[in-house]
Amino acid sequence: MIFTETKLKGAFVIEITKLIDERGFFGRSWCKNEMEANGLKTNIVQVNTSLSIKKGTLRGMHYQKHPHEETKLVRCTRGAIYDVIIDLRQDSASYKEWFGVELNEDNHKMLYVPEKFAHGFITLKDNSEITYFNTQFYSLEASVELRYNDPQFNIKWPLEANVISIKDKNASDFNESMLP
Repeated sequence: MIFTETKLKGAFVIEITKLIDERGFFGRSWCKNEMEANGLKTNIVQVNTSLSIKKGTLRGMHYQKHPHEETKLVRCTRGAIYDVIIDLRQDSASYKEWFGVELNEDNHKMLYVPEKFAHGFITLKDNSEITYFNTQFYSLEASVELRYNDPQFNIKWPLEANVISIKDKNASDFNESMLP
């Protein structure tokens, strides 16, 4: 596995090291030893899958508050997404900065999202399927949604969102009382 730290310390783009032959390729998309060697959390307790039928579907920006903060490893197994994270760690040099990366079925990249980061994505193709490996169980009471187009973050989405849940449409702008 190839670990590339993003501009947001602790967040990584992870690529599969591919062993290629005439059949295609083989590679690891998860290895506890390699993850731990890079200082990453490995206590996966829940795996979730989402399917977004239409290009331009936006999900996010979401996170969970204390004591349910979660780390996620996100991979797009079909289609393509533009995956975005926001650093909400007050003591971080990149506090309130965002990072985005394309994850798709062809590049096999994954995004490691640390605790105290908001996460969301927009689909770049119809029928995009995403798998999330989570270190914490989902908690409705701890779940927080931020407005995807909050001007405090100024996220540059690659296309206009045309399918958004009511919950995400009505999400609040960020304020520090919302911190994880």
